[in-house]
Amino acid sequence: MPGRYGSQFGPDITFLGVPRCTWSDPSTYEDADVVIIGAPFDGGTSHRPGTRFGPQYIRQSCYLPHDGSRPSLALRVDGLRGDLTVYDAGDVEMYSGDAERSVRSLQEAVYAVARTGTIPLILGGDHTIAWPDAAGVADHLGAGRVSMVHFDAHADTGDVNLGSLIGHGQPMRRLIESGAVRGDRFLQLGLRGYWPGPETLEWMSAQGMRSYEMSEIVARGLDECLTEAFEIATDECDGVFLSVDIDVCDPGHAPGTGTPEPGGLTGRELLDAVRRVTYELPVVGVDVVEVSPPYDNADITSALANRVVLEALSGIARRRRDRRDGTEWDPRRPLLDGR
Repeated sequence: MPGRYGSQFGPDITFLGVPRCTWSDPSTYEDADVVIIGAPFDGGTSHRPGTRFGPQYIRQSCYLPHDGSRPSLALRVDGLRGDLTVYDAGDVEMYSGDAERSVRSLQEAVYAVARTGTIPLILGGDHTIAWPDAAGVADHLGAGRVSMVHFDAHADTGDVNLGSLIGHGQPMRRLIESGAVRGDRFLQLGLRGYWPGPETLEWMSAQGMRSYEMSEIVARGLDECLTEAFEIATDECDGVFLSVDIDVCDPGHAPGTGTPEPGGLTGRELLDAVRRVTYELPVVGVDVVEVSPPYDNADITSALANRVVLEALSGIARRRRDRRDGTEWDPRRPLLDGR
């Protein structure tokens, strides 16, 4: 059995100090609810590189002690310890010069974790990794049994780019074409700008995809769009994969990314949306991608991505507590109520 690979770039730290494990050895995380996996790959990037350093920065970008604990003020749970048990498996070895080998290696790791009943949470890396991430979960739960909730400025449904089928603008097409995820259970939120073109949009429509462009989100309200998307995502599927491209946020809130597109969500809106997804839906996998530290300012983007991970973990933890205890989280409850 191969040992822990550790971190591909920098010291072998874990996400905010949670315990280490080895993804290929289930005995090292047999009590885990969630296993974090780093995917330091930017070989699919079409514009600005640097997301290979994303996992390291997402793990460390927090001013609080890295003690493996992080109680949520809003949700009244600890998404790292106590309410959930979280381990960090380090990085999967991913050479950006060999995309085919890298995506195979990542899919193997994600499947190995998912088949134990543990939720894999993958830190990217560029969005190429969403293909092996969701496919690895579908290998366990069954093709077409996992829906996708996808936050992004871009549809990522391109076909061939620069002569390659593998890239960060194409993972969603690969997932649908492979049958891992059904097109009519594919929900995208935050699209905007000037890509893709009409031909790709026609392909998306033919698959039954539902894509919420920012003008629709602004006109209808983000909460209304999320509620509608949730109804589709839970129809005839056993679980939901959440994929968050940090560029869904306006570049003012997330400048450190490969393909920034003005006019996106605020950081607050993204965190609220991630909280709703993980609290209200049966999430079976998560990835957070496209953090490019070389283009960041004062770690703004890395800090936001760190909080996206924490919000996801806290939402999962609160959902499990409420289902166990028969309670219901109330966001209107005052912070000090009952103390």
